[in-house]
Amino acid sequence: MNFSVTDNDFFKETSLLALAKEEKKGTITHKSPSNIALIKYWGKHGVQLPNNPSLSFTLTNAFTETKLIYETNYQTKQEGKSKSAISLEFWFENQKNEKFEQKIRKFLESLLPTQSFLGFVHLKIYSQNSFPHSAGIASSASSMAALALCLCDLEKNLLNTLQNEEAFYQKASYLARLGSGSAARSVYSNIPITTWGQTESIKNTSDLFASPYSLPIHAIFQNYQDTILIVSAEEKSVSSRTGHALMEDNPFAKTRYELAHSNLKKLITALEKGDTKTFIEVVENEAFMLHALMMCSSPPFILMETGTLTIIKKIQKYRQEKNIPICFTLDAGANVHVLYPKKYEKECLSFIENELKPFCFEGKYLKDNTPINN
Repeated sequence: MNFSVTDNDFFKETSLLALAKEEKKGTITHKSPSNIALIKYWGKHGVQLPNNPSLSFTLTNAFTETKLIYETNYQTKQEGKSKSAISLEFWFENQKNEKFEQKIRKFLESLLPTQSFLGFVHLKIYSQNSFPHSAGIASSASSMAALALCLCDLEKNLLNTLQNEEAFYQKASYLARLGSGSAARSVYSNIPITTWGQTESIKNTSDLFASPYSLPIHAIFQNYQDTILIVSAEEKSVSSRTGHALMEDNPFAKTRYELAHSNLKKLITALEKGDTKTFIEVVENEAFMLHALMMCSSPPFILMETGTLTIIKKIQKYRQEKNIPICFTLDAGANVHVLYPKKYEKECLSFIENELKPFCFEGKYLKDNTPINN
């Protein structure tokens, strides 16, 4: 697919005649990982379009698995039922979940003007996470990515489209983005690093969908370790959606977007050269900047907890004393992602268990890593 891509490239006119000829049914399953942004996405425009490029590590152990069971009901629709309605049943962790069902229904209804075949299919969706939902790990990226992959396979099965693998994943990323911005980066489960957002620093990038990172990665950054410390399992006081909206009037927004581009350039060079010092400087700067922007919003808000700050100080002290390239990044919440090379796994895990675990909610943390790039 060329990179003068527009929205129209993803939504071509499709005939529903095939659905009228025969009943079709089947089951589709996809598993999508969570990701943690190193260059942060914070601030958007249009329909879930980023105001700056982002770059993330793909995780392995934190994932959502979604099963979609479908059956076409074209004839029933033709007999008078509304063609705009979505026929849906939704289960989360093997239990009917009305709250999540309404969210998914709203998302699917938003796709009907271009994905009209969804109005002629009854869907049963079963979703579950590899981590406890109450653990405080953001699951919207992995869950929307898994659903988007299922929807693309559904289109492929019903309408015989998306036969090209690159086109398939680009559309899956496009759809995932419409459900949750960071989900665009979670459709590539075996790719250690993904990018989303147009930038001159990386060829063939787009605001419409994420792409596998195409530049060299030094061996030190292969199979990178990420231990996620669960500082708080409570629902955030301010949602990411609200936080993005507040960036519109943030007095530091313009400077932030410029710094995101310059930090991305520094990180690209560090990833290629194996420069852990610069990697740490950029990654921690991005984490601090994300939360500083929250505190400079109007109204201001704070998502870090006391334990977050204590953990950060301990990580920085340990790094200085032991000369080990361990660092942190933060999601849009209180939890801390502790990042370190595979070669220092033993020392870092011992430090986490002995020094950081006491500041985790109920002592909870999840050991994770980026997939090995074959």
